[in-house]
Amino acid sequence: MLIGALEAGGTKMVCSIGTPRGGVLQRASFPTLTPEITVPQIVDFIKKFNVEALGIGSFGPLDLNPNSPTYGHITKTPKKDWEGYPLMPELARQLGVPTMIDTDVNAAALAEYKMGAGMGKGSLLYVTVGTGIGGGIVAGGEIVHGLVHPELGHMILAPEEGDPMPDGICRFHRHCLEGLASGPAIEKRWGLSAKLMTYDHPAWELEATYLAQMCANATMILSPEVIVLGGGVMQQTHLFPRIREKTLALLGGYVASDKLTPEGIDSYIVPPALGINSGVTGALLLGAQAIEQRA
Repeated sequence: MLIGALEAGGTKMVCSIGTPRGGVLQRASFPTLTPEITVPQIVDFIKKFNVEALGIGSFGPLDLNPNSPTYGHITKTPKKDWEGYPLMPELARQLGVPTMIDTDVNAAALAEYKMGAGMGKGSLLYVTVGTGIGGGIVAGGEIVHGLVHPELGHMILAPEEGDPMPDGICRFHRHCLEGLASGPAIEKRWGLSAKLMTYDHPAWELEATYLAQMCANATMILSPEVIVLGGGVMQQTHLFPRIREKTLALLGGYVASDKLTPEGIDSYIVPPALGINSGVTGALLLGAQAIEQRA
C-alpha cells in the first residue's frame, strides 16, 4: 500500500511516495509558484504511482473545520497567490483518493508523538524554527486544533533590552515570536544569514532568549510532557543548552517536575528524534488516517 505525502511549504512543495513505517520510496520537489503552475506538477508526479491516499502537511493558516464550506483551504497566508486556495479539495478531486490535511507543523508533531521523541508520552509540543515559526500540539493521541489551530509563532514576547530590532519583522504583530526569532528576523537584524554565523555570534544568545521565553510560556500554558524544537535554525545545535538554561531561569523553580531541573531539562527540550523526516512522516500518517476514515 503506497501513500502520497505533500509537504507544502512557502518556498517549495515536496512530494513523497511511501508508507509511515517503510519511509520514503520516491521524492520530488517543485518551487512554490502560483497554484496554476505548481498544483499540476504535484498531481502529475503523484499520478505516476498507484497511491491509495494523500496526506498533506501545509503552510497556513488553514481552515481545518470539517464542517466548514472552506475546509482544507489556505486562508490568510502572506503568500497572496495562495490566499483562499482550496488546496485539499482540489488535490482530492484531481487524484481521486482519500485525502487529509493539517498544518505542516501539526503533521510533524503527530510523527514525533507516534514514532519519535513523544513515544510513550501523553502529550508533545513540536515547534519549527525556520523561515517562519509554528507549533503543533498532540495530546492523548489527537492533534489539538481548537478554534482554528494554534499559532504559537505569533505569541507576543517581551523584547530583550538591547535588541537592535525590538519590534521584529512580522507585518501583523509587534514583537511576536516569529517576528523576533525566525530565520529572516535573524538575517534582517544582523545583516547576515544565520548559516554564515559562527557559534559565538551575539545573535545566538538573543535567539536563545526568545526561544526560552516561548518554552517557558508553553510550559506554563500547555504543560506538555516534551518540547521538540526543529526547523532550519535549530540545526544550530549549540542553541539547545542555552535555551534549556534560560528556560529554567524564567520558570524560577515554580513548576515542580523532575524534567524542569538542571538534571532533567535535557530530556524535556529536545531535537526531533526523526530528524528532517518529521514532516514527511507526519504527512504519510495523515494519509493513513484518511484511509481509516474512509473505511
